[in-house]
Order: sequence, then structure tokens, then C-alpha cells
Amino acid sequence: MNSTRERLGQRLQPLRTAWAARDARERRLLLLAAGVLGGYLLWALALQPAWRTMRDAPARLDALDAQLQAMQAQAADAQALRATPALPRPQASAALQAASGRLGDKARLVEQGERAVLTLDGASGDDLRNWLAEVRGSARARAVEVRLTRDEEGLSGTVVVALPGS
Repeated sequence: MNSTRERLGQRLQPLRTAWAARDARERRLLLLAAGVLGGYLLWALALQPAWRTMRDAPARLDALDAQLQAMQAQAADAQALRATPALPRPQASAALQAASGRLGDKARLVEQGERAVLTLDGASGDDLRNWLAEVRGSARARAVEVRLTRDEEGLSGTVVVALPGS
């Protein structure tokens, strides 16, 4: 223990000598500079990150709460869809035809056994989103395959949905 202390004392001796060689004004300025540097390091490494976290926490909590509420609403929708009884095939087909008819000449629906294929030509994203929501809710069909491209006219391609009971 003493040998370690002695070695440290020997290594610090040149610094002590240099410190003693400085006049009082220089020592005060060096202490002031060290204090300013220490204060900056304390601020930059400890206080500022904590301050930023405390400042941003309420907004982040609000965003996370909104995300949680949206997820809970989606979970409730999923539970409601699971709880709804299956539709007979003719009713599901009629609901699918009605939803597709609202798209007008932008879409054509062809039923193929347990599936239906909607071919889109220049539909908007909102049209497709509304169609999918209506088909999911009223016809109880779910999308199983989507192949779309976007051009200046809108969305073009196909959407394959599985009808209830498939």
C-alpha cells in the first residue's frame, strides 16, 4: 500500500513543482478554467440528458398512451369480429358484390370457389381501405393476397379475399 502511494507521489512530484512555480494569479486562472471545464462536463454528461428526459417524458407518455389506446381498439375490433357468427355464403357473396359495386368502374370482382378476386384499375388508397373495411365487416372476408402497383392514376392490381367458411 505504501509503495503504491510512494510511486504515485513520485509521479505527481513534477506536477507539484510546476504548480508551485506558478504565481498566484496563474494558479487562480488554472483553477477557474478547471472549474469551468468540470462544470461543463457535469452538465453535458449528467444533468443535460436527465433534463432532456424529464422534458420529453410527458410527450412520449402521451404518444405511448395514444398508441396503446389504438392497439386496444384494434384488439376489441378483432374480438368483435371473432365473436360474430359466420355468414351464410349467399349473404357474404351479396355483401362482397355490394362493396365492390361502390368502387364503380375502377374495380371488377370475380368469385372463384372459396375466394374472390378484385381487380383494380386506378383506384385510390382510400377506396381500397374503405372496401377492405367493408368486406371485412359485412362479408366477413379477409384478404389473403394483394398485388398492387401505384401509378399516376392510382392503384392497379389484384386483391384476393377468402370468403367465410374457407
